[in-house]
Amino acid sequence: MDLLNALVALANFVLIPALAYGSQLALGALGVTLIYAILRFSNFAHGDTMAFGTMVTIFATWGLQALGIGLGPLPTALLAIPFGILGAAALLLLTDRMVYRFYRAQKAKPVILVIVSMGVMFVYNGITRFIIGPDDQSFADGERFLISARDFKAWSGLDEGLALKSTQAITVVVAVLVVALLFWFLNHTRTGKSMRAYSDNEDLALLSGINPETVVRVTWIIVAALAVVAGTLYGLDKSYKPFTYFQLLLPIFASAIVGGIGSPVGAIAGGFVIAFSEVLFTYAWKKVLGYLLPASLAPDGLVQLMGTDYKFAVSFVILIIVLLFRPTGLFRGKSI
Repeated sequence: MDLLNALVALANFVLIPALAYGSQLALGALGVTLIYAILRFSNFAHGDTMAFGTMVTIFATWGLQALGIGLGPLPTALLAIPFGILGAAALLLLTDRMVYRFYRAQKAKPVILVIVSMGVMFVYNGITRFIIGPDDQSFADGERFLISARDFKAWSGLDEGLALKSTQAITVVVAVLVVALLFWFLNHTRTGKSMRAYSDNEDLALLSGINPETVVRVTWIIVAALAVVAGTLYGLDKSYKPFTYFQLLLPIFASAIVGGIGSPVGAIAGGFVIAFSEVLFTYAWKKVLGYLLPASLAPDGLVQLMGTDYKFAVSFVILIIVLLFRPTGLFRGKSI
């Protein structure tokens, strides 16, 4: 029984949260890696793009809730995501026309575009905070738990209860659907194949008659969709606060680089590597070890390698290690 209790505790506090968090990071990292692979620069404004798109989703959610429109046990925000995607896509396309297009025409070096994206990041951050404010915003509704700890205890007879939040299950399911749709688009549509060709060899793609402006526009729209879905799922699962999305930039970039920046598969794998690393290093193992070890050896302390306030330090350390020893990442993306 103690072994089962330990497994339930591990699933409750490590496996399920890390799986949901990894799905969110994977979607965010996919947006970063698409921009790097196709537009050839690191977009530091991606976190605040997530914040802006999620903000539009929140306003649409509140509007739908006021009208009495919902999805029953599911969050109303799932209905509002298309509005967020439209808002984020409009913002990104406007930014591209007013800012990035000039530097593309000048054949600016990638480092210049990185610096420009940092300026865009601050502008996005200011706009978002000005409109919705800097505080936490609540927009979740529907059923909170698919499985509650109390019901699980009554059913299993174990001392440890398993709780599965509906937002965690929704995150994983939506992430799988979005990733499957993205890979189908990239591999089986003419536009997707054009994007891949443009990423592999820009000059040859242009000679083949591919319209670069179409590729750029479609890329920004896909990035907007990925950013809004990732940001909304993160906000539903945890909370929405504009500054939080700025902080997410580090684990998102770490995910993309660890997996191999420029590689969509690598972005997904990197997201889960970073998520599980953060959770494993910041989890207090006292409860699990208490079940597994004899009473005489049970730990008195929390057995926590790092406090939760330092979870982003885990991403940073992993990022540094990868850049030093394997700059192409796990799936041999483009070297950083």
